[in-house]
Amino acid sequence: MLPDASPSSVWPVLHYDDTRAALRFLVDVLGFTEVIAAPDEHGGIGHAELRWPGGGALVFGSTRHTDSVHGRMRAGTSAVYVVSDDVDAVHQRVVDAGGEVLEAPHETRFGSGAVAYVCTVQDPEGNLWTFGTYRGPSPEWSVRTRREDLGL
Repeated sequence: MLPDASPSSVWPVLHYDDTRAALRFLVDVLGFTEVIAAPDEHGGIGHAELRWPGGGALVFGSTRHTDSVHGRMRAGTSAVYVVSDDVDAVHQRVVDAGGEVLEAPHETRFGSGAVAYVCTVQDPEGNLWTFGTYRGPSPEWSVRTRREDLGL
């Protein structure tokens, strides 16, 4: 795993219909760590915060809560990329839990030209989770060069 770094400054927000099942899947199967899980008046989870062992965080809440700026978000409409040093272990946990694997671990090339080892799974409500070894462009990668390649 990546060493824990400074707190993440980008936190995806997802909404689920069954927040308790979502928490169990995200923690027990995918491997996130539960930081906060605040109950709501419906017996579910109104607000949850999770951390990824290698750094990063996410927030999720319930689709029942329609009175906030995120109130119109539907369940199952998000996609998240998570850096992992052990893609095979995440894949195996999903398989062991009877989860849906959309793409088994394989090598791929991203738009930047970088090669990575990745797998993509779907959570019980339809969100896509891609786990991979790609950590961003190398220092040699130049935005200016790429923009010139595109004629920009």
